Amino acid sequence: MKNIISGKAFVLGNDIDTDQIIPAAHLVYKLDDPEEKKNYGKFALSGVPIEASGLPGGNIPFIKEGKWQSDYKIIVGGKNFGCGSSREHAPVALDIAGIEAVVAESYARIFYRNAIDGGFVAPFETNKHLYQEIKTGDELVLDTSKGILTNSTRQVVYQLNPLGDIEGILRAGGIFAYARQSGMLKER
Repeated sequence: MKNIISGKAFVLGNDIDTDQIIPAAHLVYKLDDPEEKKNYGKFALSGVPIEASGLPGGNIPFIKEGKWQSDYKIIVGGKNFGCGSSREHAPVALDIAGIEAVVAESYARIFYRNAIDGGFVAPFETNKHLYQEIKTGDELVLDTSKGILTNSTRQVVYQLNPLGDIEGILRAGGIFAYARQSGMLKER
């Protein structure tokens, strides 16, 4: 996890589940094949119904046609982000698509742990309904060490909840990297 994450926001609402993040039909690609792996990015968030996304105009693609990485860097969501199936592929798909952080009011526990343990995306929490204040396309700057999210487009600053004990895991790049760095896991 970088100290500063900056880029465009992609805004979603409440209860975005893992089947919306990466539909089951797209779980057939090999993660160890560089070309097949790109499909997880290509189909990330392809299961989000347009009417449920809360996007202005209702038709802003997360991934442009023919691409596998998004123009967006930070997802802003509501409550219960990542609910549904216990699928590690959900945070993996977001990571492959280029998402570096998700800011939401709450997370499903399994998504939260998968995001952290693999070091895929940084799951920040907020006590505000930011998905109702921030718009898709707004330029955001997230200071990950201070937990400060700045909406440069609207000139608004938000204090996010501290990461706490998970910060070290995210900075290391995942649970195994953290265990190696801290001496809990010996190198082979």
